[in-house]
Amino acid sequence: MFSGIVEEAATVVAADHRADGNLNLRVRCSFANELRVDQSVAHNGVCLTVEDIDNDGTYTVTAIQETLDRTNLGQLKAGDAINLERSMLMNGRLDGHIVQGHVDTTAVCTDIEDCDGSRYFKFEYEVSPELIAKGYMTVEKGSVTVNGVSLTVCDSEPASFRVAIIPYTFEHTNFRDIRVGDRVNIEFDILGKYLARLAQLNS
Repeated sequence: MFSGIVEEAATVVAADHRADGNLNLRVRCSFANELRVDQSVAHNGVCLTVEDIDNDGTYTVTAIQETLDRTNLGQLKAGDAINLERSMLMNGRLDGHIVQGHVDTTAVCTDIEDCDGSRYFKFEYEVSPELIAKGYMTVEKGSVTVNGVSLTVCDSEPASFRVAIIPYTFEHTNFRDIRVGDRVNIEFDILGKYLARLAQLNS
């Protein structure tokens, strides 16, 4: 479980697509020597397991085909920035919101608006009655996770939403690299999913 508070915009050292369809990612970050094998780390919001740690400040994780089909990890290449967050400590403050690290879908950035130093990013995603019934939607002033970053929704529409990115978040996450047309990972609020499921069962 995560909070959506990114610890570091780390660097992808290698992205190796294997013959079996899986992807090996080698990542360099400042806390690699603090990790352990089998530990969970969110990568652009995707929970992956640490498989190997090297002495050069890098470690390796694997994304399977199912993950690649649902996320933007397959588009990563060496030199790209990737948002990292280690799993949440239960004795800490929940500064973001409850994030599972299970990306629901991807969305496309369709607009970036500068606003007195901050920025508004607009994202659009495919929607259907079936997905809405599963809770794949946003609500005004609700929570959403974009590339692993916990954010507050504004201008919620059936197939789009905007988020406001303050300068600190822009500078310390890979939001600084997002351009119009880029695809990002989206995890909708788990509370909304449970409420949607209850509504289904009670209908």
